[in-house]
Amino acid sequence: MRHPSRRPSIGRPSGAARAVVLALLIPVLTLLTLLAGSPSTADSDQRPAAAANATAPALPLGSGDLHEARTSEAVGPGVTHITIKRGHASANDYWTVTAGLATGEPEIAALEQRLRELGHDPRREAVAGPDPRGPPGRPMATAVRVGAFPTSAEAGQLRAELVSAGLSARVHHTSEDGHHTTGPWRLNVLLLNPAAAKRLRVELGQGRIEGLESVSSAAHRTGALAAVNGGFYVTPNTRREPGPWLAGTPGDPAGLTVIGGDLLSESVLHRPALVLPGSSGLRPAVRRLSTRLSITDSRGAAHPVTGLNRFPGLVPYCGGAWATGRDKAAHHDYTCGSSDDLVVITPTYGRQAPAGDGRQALLDANGQVTALQDHRGGPVPPGGSVVQGRGAAAQWLATNARPGVRLQIRQEVTDPDTRQRLRPTPSLDIIEGGPLLLRGGRTVLDPVRDGWSPQAIDGHDRRAFYNDWYLRRNPRTAAGTTASGHLILMTADGRQPGHSAGLTITETAAVMRSLGAVDALNLDGGGSTTLVTHDRVRNTPSDPTGERPVATVLLLPSAAGPPDPPARQAGNNSPGRHGR
Repeated sequence: MRHPSRRPSIGRPSGAARAVVLALLIPVLTLLTLLAGSPSTADSDQRPAAAANATAPALPLGSGDLHEARTSEAVGPGVTHITIKRGHASANDYWTVTAGLATGEPEIAALEQRLRELGHDPRREAVAGPDPRGPPGRPMATAVRVGAFPTSAEAGQLRAELVSAGLSARVHHTSEDGHHTTGPWRLNVLLLNPAAAKRLRVELGQGRIEGLESVSSAAHRTGALAAVNGGFYVTPNTRREPGPWLAGTPGDPAGLTVIGGDLLSESVLHRPALVLPGSSGLRPAVRRLSTRLSITDSRGAAHPVTGLNRFPGLVPYCGGAWATGRDKAAHHDYTCGSSDDLVVITPTYGRQAPAGDGRQALLDANGQVTALQDHRGGPVPPGGSVVQGRGAAAQWLATNARPGVRLQIRQEVTDPDTRQRLRPTPSLDIIEGGPLLLRGGRTVLDPVRDGWSPQAIDGHDRRAFYNDWYLRRNPRTAAGTTASGHLILMTADGRQPGHSAGLTITETAAVMRSLGAVDALNLDGGGSTTLVTHDRVRNTPSDPTGERPVATVLLLPSAAGPPDPPARQAGNNSPGRHGR
């Protein structure tokens, strides 16, 4: 039986035409004057934000004649919440089944032939972007599709049939393809003036690495005025092997994380991060950062530390502090393996260190080895740490971490562009994201560098991953800074046809630029995208079950509370303080 294969009655504009429309719509840093105002007083920062609804330029989404409505409200001193509704659902969008992605005529024709053998009429549709590996303009892939349905359930029935026949089929809504659509879009924006931006900080879910917590719960627990979800992390799983998934400790931040000056998770190479200097006098910034750690015994014997507060042998997103993992590159939503791994576990990880084979040394608050064990696991010493090793790293511990020996763990956080080291002040918080969206007011997308290459890894095809995550529209969270020192936190709902189509990564960069950001990065999105003010979730999370528990949250404490988190005791969480 053949399934219907309706086509939309109106064709999509060409990519070139759409690029022209976007270029004409993107304003040049207008939020600086419309929303920011003079940063000298709280009143001057609030006044233009309220007036911006009628005068701010439209978002660079869809055609220029789409209706857009904005509302704003003062959340607190120097903090404005802006809601933006743009566009409308289109009768030309529908549910369909993507049977697979193919590159080159032989692969495309073979997939089409397989579908015809199953009794279906396939059609070809170009994906919404070129191959980021080049050469310029080369198509990334062609989507071979079947069917056009009014509901996802009907499309799901066809998908099940194709999957049972051995095809990697997916259900998609065409409004999310990344091509022209009328939307709709629903965005929420928090605008923080320079004084308020200095109070923003990072919070771990349930206050520990292996904890997960919803944004609203973390905001309520800490009495925060506002909050948004933070960076990427290892989602709940039971996997203990590398591959095209996230494996290891659920809640492990997948990238550089610093809270209160304590380095809690190593970087993924030099992916971008949001730096929150707190009361140091510096402005929040978006920078590429990398970490470098090592451990040295009292005789000077040293070994690189390749991980912090994660499961030894598993490197989420690859890369790693010393480029641990396959081909020394970052690979988003992929876990690399490491047979030679030295990982430091601090009390922030949780009460129990990861269990398994290898060796571990227990360190007290002064970095002195209190025990050397031929297995991994057990309690984390209060105020101390656990150093776990596999492979050659385990042998190094056996030779150099005898009880009574003092070990010094050194840490560096460095900007690879300027070679400048960041000083870990007690008010410093950092959270890693990606990809980098804007630098100096220009779009600087580099998906290969930041870990979103469609290149296959160990035989695992990454074209569908790249298309679904990067080129197609999804819920997004992004952060950016303006030239005047204001901070912009933006969430866009998605995966909800009729409510909000979401954003592609290219659209996310364009939206942040239109809101006035000069530097910006993408944060975790999808079901994690959540924005809260005054204990209320202001957006509509995409998961059917509601809010998704996340690993890190960006919190804005109440103005009545302390501007910065209290300094942590030396040796309590930071491995870099041992032996100093």
